[in-house]
Amino acid sequence: MKWRSLSWRITLLLLATSLLVFAGGSLVMDHLVDHQLKLRFYQGLELQSQALAASMELEPWHVEPDNAAWLSAGLLGDAAIHYDIRCGGRELDQSRNPPPGYPPGWPAAAGMQPQIGELLLADGRHMGWTMRAFRMPLGEGWGHTRAEREQRWRTSKHIISRDCRLLLMQDRGRLDDIMLSVDGILVVGPLLALLIALLAVPLIVRRGLRPLGRLGDRMGDIGPHEPGRRLAPTGMYELDPLVARFNEVLARMDDGLARERQFASGLAHETRTRLAELRVMCEVETRYPSGRPLPDLLTELGTIGTELENTVNALLLLTRLQSGLEQAHFKAQDPTAQIERLLQRHESVARERDITLRLERITKVTAAWQIDPALLEVVLGNLLGNACHYASAGDTVVVRIDETSITVDNAAPNLDESDLVHFGQRFWRKQPTHSGHAGLGLALARAAAQAMQLQLEYQLSEGRLQSILRRVRHMDGDY
Repeated sequence: MKWRSLSWRITLLLLATSLLVFAGGSLVMDHLVDHQLKLRFYQGLELQSQALAASMELEPWHVEPDNAAWLSAGLLGDAAIHYDIRCGGRELDQSRNPPPGYPPGWPAAAGMQPQIGELLLADGRHMGWTMRAFRMPLGEGWGHTRAEREQRWRTSKHIISRDCRLLLMQDRGRLDDIMLSVDGILVVGPLLALLIALLAVPLIVRRGLRPLGRLGDRMGDIGPHEPGRRLAPTGMYELDPLVARFNEVLARMDDGLARERQFASGLAHETRTRLAELRVMCEVETRYPSGRPLPDLLTELGTIGTELENTVNALLLLTRLQSGLEQAHFKAQDPTAQIERLLQRHESVARERDITLRLERITKVTAAWQIDPALLEVVLGNLLGNACHYASAGDTVVVRIDETSITVDNAAPNLDESDLVHFGQRFWRKQPTHSGHAGLGLALARAAAQAMQLQLEYQLSEGRLQSILRRVRHMDGDY
């Protein structure tokens, strides 16, 4: 589906991220702009009150605030200003439009330090206000009207400096309109940006993902029918690791296919060889009787059948081990006694080839091994069997055991270092194909060791092979 494509997923993620970023940025910007507008508004109101108070102190009757153009200049243009001046507890002057309301504590709360605030009127308007205290020279017995007070001040011989209070108010309606317009700009701008992104991002993403599509087409042309073929690097930082991993998968696939072909070839060869021997023996004895005693013929037929049965049984056990169907049943025990029984079992084969079997304890085994006796017999039985069959005549096969490992040491004059990498592969063998062994022993030993969580490794030194079954130390230090 289109909505499940990678380009649409990236588009939706980008849009969601952009929406969060734009929304968060708009909220922050709106808060900062509103704060700065309010700050400028109240700073202007405070400066106007300071200027009015200073003018009243210097020339008290030459300033008519309602007619002073400088009082209406500023952020809000010619917005109406309301003021109230009180001196000595009496009303000194008011604007033509008196303040529509008074802040709490007026006039007693006014001090030399100016105060600012906001007043919400009953009609829903917001009024910004500032009040302060100042001293104004007035004559004695100053009258009730402005003309009387001015005449008293001009003719009085005694000028008294009186404490006065000034309240200056201005309607915040125009400021609120400006902030509302800014809010609209901050909302419409991100929405337009998101709309443009919604239209442009899918095209940009699809164009940017074209190399990935071309890479997918190149991958589709590679398969088992072309072993060894690999993807060439794209030169792109993001895609080259993917190409490298895919090439690694192809290498493992080719290796696995090669092993499976080798396995199928080996299995077919082993089965066909044994069956052909049975068929040829039966046809020859039927057409051209050799006169051999019947027990000898049956013994030879039984030997061939036993080899074929051993191959099938080994393959079945190997399959169960590698697929996990054969589970290890661990027991804590000292493997020395089991090794001694295995040595006695292989004694007759070793005696035929004049090979001596010897058990050496490097250190006393104090910590019990967690092993499955049946699987341990599979591992050591195959290692000892190989040692007895392939060691030089007159050699001594030594089994060493210590706290952490069991080592089977035997002469291997026909092996070299390059052969060790093949140990554990199914149907691989160094000796000729007619030697009677299918090449499954070491594969069985490795699979059984892995089932018991043991390491099986091989070392070749001065013509002697050491097959080492090693315990694995865990992170906590235990085995």
